[in-house]
Amino acid sequence: MLDVLFYFNFRSPYCYLASNAVWDVFDAEDVNLVWKPLGGWAGRSDPERAKIKIPLVRQDIKRWTQKLGIPMVPPPISTDPTRAGAVSLLAEKHGKLKDYIIAVMNAEWAEGRDIGDLEVLCDVCAGLGLEAGAVIEAARNPDYLAILDRNAEDAKNAGVFGVPTFVIGEEMFWGNDRIDFVRDHLQEQRAQQV
Repeated sequence: MLDVLFYFNFRSPYCYLASNAVWDVFDAEDVNLVWKPLGGWAGRSDPERAKIKIPLVRQDIKRWTQKLGIPMVPPPISTDPTRAGAVSLLAEKHGKLKDYIIAVMNAEWAEGRDIGDLEVLCDVCAGLGLEAGAVIEAARNPDYLAILDRNAEDAKNAGVFGVPTFVIGEEMFWGNDRIDFVRDHLQEQRAQQV
């Protein structure tokens, strides 16, 4: 199995787009997904640059969501993705990572909910069979929060500057619009192994 490192920040609208499209590739190519969630501003433009980018990004995301036929309701600008990143590690532990990512990203970007709010996370996770107490504990778990920090450091050291980013061996693919290239690369790697 090929390892695919998947750097992801729940606050990124481009990760929302990827969260609706990437699973067909991962499932078809039977890869080992190495989940690398990030928190806070990791993998995103710093706050000052984000202020300048937001109007353009909103236009771009509107075009993408219309093209893909998926809803778009931006969440509150103050939404912090750190808790969602931490809880994703709980979801992964329980074999619910894919469903969690899709559900949380839809709550945030299709419904405009603040996924930094524990009540929102608990509500979303209830539909996945994750108990509220476990969700709250995971959101505050220092070990999970440390993993987010380590992932951010790993990303920086690997040259990752945006999300979503996929790393396969020496190859790096940045952006939701590179998913087809990820598929092509995985198929090429498979063909070489045969």
